Amino acid sequence: MGLYGVMTTSVSGMSVQSDRMGTVADNIANVNTTGYKAASTEFATLIAQGSVAAYVPGSVSTIARRAISAQGDFTYTKSPTDLAVSGDGFFMVQSAAGTPYLTRAGSFIPDANGDLVNAAGFKLLGYNLLDGSSSSVINSAAGLQIVSTAGLGMKATPSTSGKFDVNLPADAAITAAANLPSANAASAAFAGKTSIVTYDTLGHQVTLDVYSAKTANNTWEFSVYNADGASATGGFPYAAGSLLTTTALTFDATTGQLTAPASGSLSVNIPNGATLTLDISKTTQLAAAYTPQNASANGSPPTAVDRLEISPDGTVTAVYADGSRVDAFRVPLAKVASPDNLTAISGNVFSTNKSSGDLQLGLANSGGFGSVVSGALENSTVDLASELTTMVQAQRNYTANSKVFQTGTELLDVLVNLVR
Repeated sequence: MGLYGVMTTSVSGMSVQSDRMGTVADNIANVNTTGYKAASTEFATLIAQGSVAAYVPGSVSTIARRAISAQGDFTYTKSPTDLAVSGDGFFMVQSAAGTPYLTRAGSFIPDANGDLVNAAGFKLLGYNLLDGSSSSVINSAAGLQIVSTAGLGMKATPSTSGKFDVNLPADAAITAAANLPSANAASAAFAGKTSIVTYDTLGHQVTLDVYSAKTANNTWEFSVYNADGASATGGFPYAAGSLLTTTALTFDATTGQLTAPASGSLSVNIPNGATLTLDISKTTQLAAAYTPQNASANGSPPTAVDRLEISPDGTVTAVYADGSRVDAFRVPLAKVASPDNLTAISGNVFSTNKSSGDLQLGLANSGGFGSVVSGALENSTVDLASELTTMVQAQRNYTANSKVFQTGTELLDVLVNLVR
């Protein structure tokens, strides 16, 4: 009875070492897998019930564990969509079947549809900031959408602000009312003209002609025309409706600084566009020639997305070719009470269970969640040297157990022969 028990225990020990070798093999195979969390084999004794005087051999139970909460080192890349988590939290991803999972494998690249997909085919989830259609739900992925560049497309930025700083000659002649640019007569007279390029809502270029004329001592007039309405000679008279605005300016006779309008700005309604606010606060009237110092406006023609930028708080910003930026998505992080008890699933993703605790979503860089690192990947937590050492130990233990089993078999043969 005791010999059979020893042999049974030996077989169990061989099985345990086989399980141990299995975890070692998985770890070594995934030593270069982004975001992989090393597995280990833990043992517990199984004691058979027996009397105090007699020893009854038992066995060993095996428990495989993953150090999912362990932080891996970072490898930095040149791709802004390669993401890692520094601290607590997981990215929320979605399988092809639409099932949400947790992962630390952040090697995302846009697929043919513009969706950010990692190496295992899981798509990154986030909150849509463009249309506000995503809703934040703290304990569910129900409010998340696939982070994608498909909805960004080309974008035209209408002009809304600019600067117009110019020196007006203090000694300029006063223009008669009939000849002011605002009268739109062929005989129009002015001290200077400056053109500014602006854009409407569709990205069409709209050139503004800004005329400056002296109406009285220390008083001037700015008249803004749509250049498309200019005459064949490129000037006055402009076509009807081309005059966009006229504004009176007043200067301090002593300093030559602008005193009116008090706002220091000029508003122009761009045809088929937005209202352009020109900052004219630095315009002066000094004893010098008409000199434009700064004449500019924002806005751009239609441009495509040049690249994505992702900030530590998970905000995905689309940067267009003209340099304009639009916040498109916000990538949240997820965590559970006991991450080491998450269920590991093929593809380096995890799902929650009763032991791990319920899912909690939050924003990166706040509420105990880690930060998102763009242009970096979290390395596997496997230590190759330790795994090779464990493999040698497991092999020796397996050999020792097999020797015990072999010795038990030989003893049985001896017993059988004695009976004969």
